[in-house]
Amino acid sequence: MRQIVLDTETTGLEISENHRIIEIGGVEIVDRKLTGNHYHQYIQPDRAIDAGALEVHGISAEFLQDKPRFAEVADAFLEFVEGAEVIIHNAAFDVSFLDYEFRLCNANTRMELICDAVTDSLMLARKQFPGQRNSLDALCKRLDIDNSRRQLHGALLDAEILAEVYLRMTGGQSSLGFDLDIAQDNNSDSTELTIDPQQYPPQMVLQANEAEQKAHAAWLEKLQKESANGCVWSAG
Repeated sequence: MRQIVLDTETTGLEISENHRIIEIGGVEIVDRKLTGNHYHQYIQPDRAIDAGALEVHGISAEFLQDKPRFAEVADAFLEFVEGAEVIIHNAAFDVSFLDYEFRLCNANTRMELICDAVTDSLMLARKQFPGQRNSLDALCKRLDIDNSRRQLHGALLDAEILAEVYLRMTGGQSSLGFDLDIAQDNNSDSTELTIDPQQYPPQMVLQANEAEQKAHAAWLEKLQKESANGCVWSAG
């Protein structure tokens, strides 16, 4: 499963006022592991940047003067996200800006046509933490994720942080069940497993010490509180 965690920075808040994208950052996750593959691009918007937006991301018009325009980088961006599930915090905002850029450069496409799906991590957070603040900074604090590098918003940095937040929020607990197909006859309705102990040599068993047991108990208590499904290992 290939996922892209994506973020953008813009000249302002409204495409109706011809605000444009000035930075795109994305990181790749495959099978719930960050691959190190990423996309990052600054973009020349050909318009002024609102003072409020400049305070948020600190990207000036002067800095962007020699950067490519969206039309020049559209193909590389499309190649990066094509066929993936794209994860964005407050997805409606970023998707509307990306679709607007596609229209302006006559790309004749939309994010929903390029990607396998678009997932809004803000909506996921609101379901998991109803009634609480679910900004990226608030989620980092709640989930014990270090965001000390985030002095200003930046598309690539925010995508990296959001990837950690998303993986933490959706970690859940994996099934401990066996694959019954390899343990039973395909023509049998029985789900009873037969294990040949001769296939498994005896192993040394190391008992956890008192400090390790306390640490384990604290982690289970944290998991019980934060996981949507509770903790399957809890005795109670």
